Amino acid sequence: MLGMEHDLSPSTLSELRRPRAYPAVSVLTPTHRREPENAQDPVRLRNVVAEAKKQLESDPAVTRERRSEVVRQLDQALQEVDLAHAEDGLVIFAAPGEHQVWSLARTVPERVVLSDTFLTRNLVSAHAAERPFWVLSVSSDRVTLWSGGTDRVTEDRAGGFPMTRRPVNFDAERQERIGDMPSTFRDEDTRHFLREADAAMGMVLREQPRPLYVTGEQAALSAMDEVGSVTKEAVHVPHGGLAHGTPDAVWQAVRPKVAAEARRSTEAVARELESARGRKAFAAGVDEVWQSAREGRVRLLAVEENYRVTVRDVLDGHLIPAESDDLDSREDIVDEIVEQCLETGADVRFVPDGMLGDAHGIAGILRY
Repeated sequence: MLGMEHDLSPSTLSELRRPRAYPAVSVLTPTHRREPENAQDPVRLRNVVAEAKKQLESDPAVTRERRSEVVRQLDQALQEVDLAHAEDGLVIFAAPGEHQVWSLARTVPERVVLSDTFLTRNLVSAHAAERPFWVLSVSSDRVTLWSGGTDRVTEDRAGGFPMTRRPVNFDAERQERIGDMPSTFRDEDTRHFLREADAAMGMVLREQPRPLYVTGEQAALSAMDEVGSVTKEAVHVPHGGLAHGTPDAVWQAVRPKVAAEARRSTEAVARELESARGRKAFAAGVDEVWQSAREGRVRLLAVEENYRVTVRDVLDGHLIPAESDDLDSREDIVDEIVEQCLETGADVRFVPDGMLGDAHGIAGILRY
C-alpha cells in the first residue's frame, strides 16, 4: 500500500517533530472502514484539503512560490491516499519538499494546522492505542521479524531481518531426515546463527521496546532460550513454519496469545488503579489528569479506548467541557494528554470502555 504509513518508530517520530520551514501543514480527517459511512470520506477529504489550500492562500506570511510548492505536495499526498484501505483516521503532512500520509486505527478531529512543525499528537496516541508488539519466527535456516498491531502483522526489516543462512555441506537426504528435528538445534552452526538472531533482536528492542512473541518448533524455542537472552522474557508460541510463513498465518498463530496478554494487562491495570486510590496517588477525569500530566507526575495513564471529550481552558488553567465549534476548544485533549504523559516517561494503557467507572474515561497513577 504505497504512501500510507503505519509504523511510528522513535526515529520516525523525532524526524516528524523537527522544525520545518513555515508552513508545515497538518491535515486531519476522520475516515471509516465500512459502508455506508465510508461513502462520505472522499468528499470530506477533498474539502479539508481545499480548506488547507484556502488557508495557505490567505496567509500573508506565505510567499507565492512557497505556497505553490506546498500545494503541489498536498496534491501528491492526496493521490497516495488509498481510501479502499482506510481505517479510522487520516493525517496528511505537507511542507516545502516533502509530504506524508498516515493511516490511523483511531479517529481524529477534522482540522487544518499551519505551523513550523507537524502536529504529531494524534499519531502518537493512535500508535499507543494499537499496542504494538514484535513477533520473531525462528527456524534453523531463517529468522523473520514481524511488527504487530490491532488486527494484523506485517513483515519488518529492522535490525537486518529476515536473517537467513545457507545450509553448510548440504546433504539433501540427511536434511530430509532431520529437517527441523531437535538434533538440528544442537548443531554448533545452527546455535551460532540463533545467537546472532538473538543479538539482532536485542538491538531492535533497545530501539523500539515492545512485548515480544517468539514462534517456532519446540526445539527451536528451547535452543533460542539456551543460547540467547531476549527470548527468555518473551511469550512462546510453539508453532513451526512461520519463519517462511505469510503475515496472515503468523497473525492467526499469535492472536489468541495477544488477546490473553491484553486481558491480563487490563486486569493488572485495574488492580494498580485500585491500590493507587487507597494511597491517594490517583487522578481522575480530564482536568485533574491534565494538571498532573503537565507537571510530569503521571506514572501510569489509563484511557478508555473510545473516550473523547472537547474542552477549553478557563482562566486559572483548568479545563471545562466545551462545544467543538467554540473558538478556543481543544477536541483532541485526550491525545494531547497521552503524548504529554509518554514524553515524561509514563506507561500509557488503553482499556475497555466503561472500565474506569466514576473516573469518567481517564485516570492516572501519580509518581509522588
